[in-house]
Amino acid sequence: MEKLRTLEGKRVLVTGGTGSLGQTLVKRLLGGTGGLPERVTVFSRDEAKQHYMRLEFLHQNAATDDIIYTNSQDRLSFQIGDVRDRSTLVSALKDIDVVFHAAALKQVPSCEYFPFEAVKTNILGAQNLVSAICESDLPIETVIGISTDKACKPINVMGMTKALQERILIEANRERANTRFLCVRYGNVIASRGSIIPLFVEQLRQGRPLTVTLPEMTRFLLSLERAVDTVIAAYAEGIRGETYVPKVKAARIEDVARALAGDDDPPIEYSGIRPGEKIHEIMVSEEECFRTIERGDHYVILPVLPELRPSDPIEPVLSSEYSSKDNNISVGEIKELIKEGSGEIANFIAAKN
Repeated sequence: MEKLRTLEGKRVLVTGGTGSLGQTLVKRLLGGTGGLPERVTVFSRDEAKQHYMRLEFLHQNAATDDIIYTNSQDRLSFQIGDVRDRSTLVSALKDIDVVFHAAALKQVPSCEYFPFEAVKTNILGAQNLVSAICESDLPIETVIGISTDKACKPINVMGMTKALQERILIEANRERANTRFLCVRYGNVIASRGSIIPLFVEQLRQGRPLTVTLPEMTRFLLSLERAVDTVIAAYAEGIRGETYVPKVKAARIEDVARALAGDDDPPIEYSGIRPGEKIHEIMVSEEECFRTIERGDHYVILPVLPELRPSDPIEPVLSSEYSSKDNNISVGEIKELIKEGSGEIANFIAAKN
């Protein structure tokens, strides 16, 4: 494995930086995780989200926030733009060393109803990023694309577009020898915007039944901090063309609902599968197993293109797909997993139990 890389003194661009993952990543970068960057630029198209993020980051004054507060004033900047617009990307990428590409349309039903909008952001956006770097000969050192388990054996538009985003970024290693392109693939982030857990919390607060699609439905679960750990690990350790996958717990969604309910016993209503949903998610497919290795707390999928893989023989660590249907954790374990997180959801479940 190559020497661990550090972000010390790097100029970093985070596309989609106002999202749940983007904001947590920016906070960790400003706190010096993996080295303190010289500058962190948030690139997104929503000026309102940028405004409120700027207020949150620049006006923290609690003692525990001193490092982030100071670094926010000195190092954090914002740029309005859309990954659909290559010229704006070229401008944003000037004087940048590292790109964390988190911009995406990620809501499954929205992508089903507006599929070409997902294509324009998730696929063409990734191609615009690659083209901006290659055609303008920008000296970007590393690009890390943020993907999803839905990209593995995809059945919905969101997953299909993210699967192609992965391939576009990984293939870019063939044409750009001086830039390292990698991906990160992970499952459901606890408490991220639009996810099931905040919905359950809101339903419990309003005394409404909890809506579960099917009793057997399962998902991988991880905290925002664990997702960021995977991104940072991919940057520090990863080799060109690799896809990092965290080793995380999986659970039945019905058990997640019961864990959040605590001692209460609210009714559960089964609503059926939404457009484009899977019953179980897969992080590493059977077809990917033969080129999947292990590195610490992560599985690492080597590139599908043989010319990008190392010539030395490898020892695959998986003999079957890595699926959320297997080894599901108990209601008690789900409670502990959620409590390990931070913020409103962790406080909610602590109060219920």
